[in-house]
Amino acid sequence: MNAKQNPWLVAIRATILSYRKMIDAAVQQLSDDELYARPSPEINSVAVILRHLGGNLQSRWTDFLTTDGEKPDRNRDSEFLDWQGDRKSLLLYFDAGWSKLLAAVESMDPAISEQTIFIRGEPHTVADAIIRSVVHVGYHAGQICMVARMVHSGQWQWLSIPPGQSLQHNQQTWGSAASRCVLGDGKPKS
Repeated sequence: MNAKQNPWLVAIRATILSYRKMIDAAVQQLSDDELYARPSPEINSVAVILRHLGGNLQSRWTDFLTTDGEKPDRNRDSEFLDWQGDRKSLLLYFDAGWSKLLAAVESMDPAISEQTIFIRGEPHTVADAIIRSVVHVGYHAGQICMVARMVHSGQWQWLSIPPGQSLQHNQQTWGSAASRCVLGDGKPKS
């Protein structure tokens, strides 16, 4: 049995993909200057958060069954410095980490969910490590959306139900997966 057949892993995969859609939709609305902008000196830019997520996910999910999730070559502190490359190189770096997470989930067999793996020497079941990563991604996805809204000038395309449109959204999507979010995979009912 693989991730596509197990309800728990199917739900984890769907959650991961929904966070990716939200992150991508926020980033697409930003100019290059906005992507790198910090709302204040002590708040990370969207670029910094993407860099951190890319590094974290690459470290956690590369050879996760046989090596510690905190790889010796990871420099976590550097992830919080401004990215010196261009937008394309940043997004490729982020995507490399994201791809490791998605590949790990898609390759999983439920039988390994109780297997012990390590993150910074601390034992976790594979299931615990996945939940830890999904929570971490969700936390930063929210940060990305908030920072993006703070630094963006011009019209913002809502990534959730726009204010004042809850009733209309519910009428159009009730009983479908589209009811979860405007970025959901489900189709509104006709």
